[in-house]
Amino acid sequence: MNQAMTDDCLIRPARADDASDIADIYRPIVMETAISFETEPPCPQEMANRIETCSRTHPYLVAIRNNIIAGYAYGSFFRPRPAYAKSAEVTVYVSQAERGKGIARLLYGQLLSRLGDHGFHTALAAIALPNEPSIRLHETVGFKKAGIFHEVGYKFGQWHDVGWWQKPLATEKTQ
Repeated sequence: MNQAMTDDCLIRPARADDASDIADIYRPIVMETAISFETEPPCPQEMANRIETCSRTHPYLVAIRNNIIAGYAYGSFFRPRPAYAKSAEVTVYVSQAERGKGIARLLYGQLLSRLGDHGFHTALAAIALPNEPSIRLHETVGFKKAGIFHEVGYKFGQWHDVGWWQKPLATEKTQ
């Protein structure tokens, strides 16, 4: 399944020509919040490189609503060692104008399904704290709190905790 039409959104794999819109969604998150620990927003070319690199091994999806990219989600390697190969870290971002409309849930539904179809066993999500909307989203789609790393990210002159949430993707042992 390459594309999925859900409600009034089209969910499809991201392409390099989506990079500018994705960078536009991500820029204020980097510049104005501690949700991302990046301190400089990536340019569209860097975002295109990330889409290409990520898509080799994990799904990278966009949600299109009213002919505009409203959000994106992707899976990535959790850690580089081989024993972690069936675990994926997941991320979702939605444009400011489209938040609260269920787009993140739709993206995660497709992303988690595709990760499971590709043999991934566990999805992990890092959430910079505090962030109640993100916690609610992750718990709504079935993630459970796994733990908190205290004061591991420094941004905007203060330390931030990072909570980890996880969700099983496979019901059988994945090899």
